Amino acid sequence: MTDRALAVVRAGALTTVQDLGRPGYAHLGVPRSGALDAPAAALVNRLVGNPSDAAVLETTLNGCALRPRCPVTVAVGGAPCPVTVDGRPVAWGAPAQVPAGALLDVGTALSGVRGYVAVSGGVAVEPVLSSRSTDLLSGLGPPPLTDGAVLPLGRVTGGHARVDVVPQPAPPAELVLRVTVGPRDDWFTPAALRTFATSTYQVSSASNRIGLRTEGPSLERAFAGELPSEGMVLGAVQVPPDGRPVVFLADHPTTGGYPVIAVVRTADLPAAAQATPGTPVRFVPVRRR
Repeated sequence: MTDRALAVVRAGALTTVQDLGRPGYAHLGVPRSGALDAPAAALVNRLVGNPSDAAVLETTLNGCALRPRCPVTVAVGGAPCPVTVDGRPVAWGAPAQVPAGALLDVGTALSGVRGYVAVSGGVAVEPVLSSRSTDLLSGLGPPPLTDGAVLPLGRVTGGHARVDVVPQPAPPAELVLRVTVGPRDDWFTPAALRTFATSTYQVSSASNRIGLRTEGPSLERAFAGELPSEGMVLGAVQVPPDGRPVVFLADHPTTGGYPVIAVVRTADLPAAAQATPGTPVRFVPVRRR
């Protein structure tokens, strides 16, 4: 077995392999997947000298622990957390050297939800439909990490960034999502549309990579019944029968029958990946561009 590999000592609550995803297959019923906080994933790749499409690890809440079989450069970003190598603290948000056989421990998030671990050479699991991303909805890609798993690493193609630390956005104290209203806003009463645009919701603990669920005032429909299933896009704000908006994230289904009241601007979705349960959420309608 090659020595360019990572052994998983502690998988954490949910750690998956993610890259840029597999957009362009919605007509086949395949979600796009990919890192929920794409800017954070891109930054840690740059810090270790990887290309932008290299696969990283996306952790959830309590991090993971890894033991490389060869010397590697790593960088941890996204949700701020303690990082140690053989028990010694190393910088978060900066390149760090990990010797072969040493234990890299990515700790519990101090704020935010999802951390990103880039390793020089990238995680080189077998791609599926041109992507190494784990898709929790369809089951495509590698399974979530388990204790004892071994992940192959790719060939190092560049040197790491010569920086001490780089700024990263803090997880949101309030999640403000700019939305374009429609296409099914006519399925809701005028009062519901006012409620949607003026109320403060909270992030639900039932949120996951498929969708950010909210708690708050229910949105009343103007019509009974359901729509025939239609195509869904990243950032669609679907309203199920309970009336609470759900924002579709990277592993969202490609079709759905509940009405979409609005669509979130793509630039606002990385913050949604880091919003902890209970975080206030506001939907702010903006003009169509």
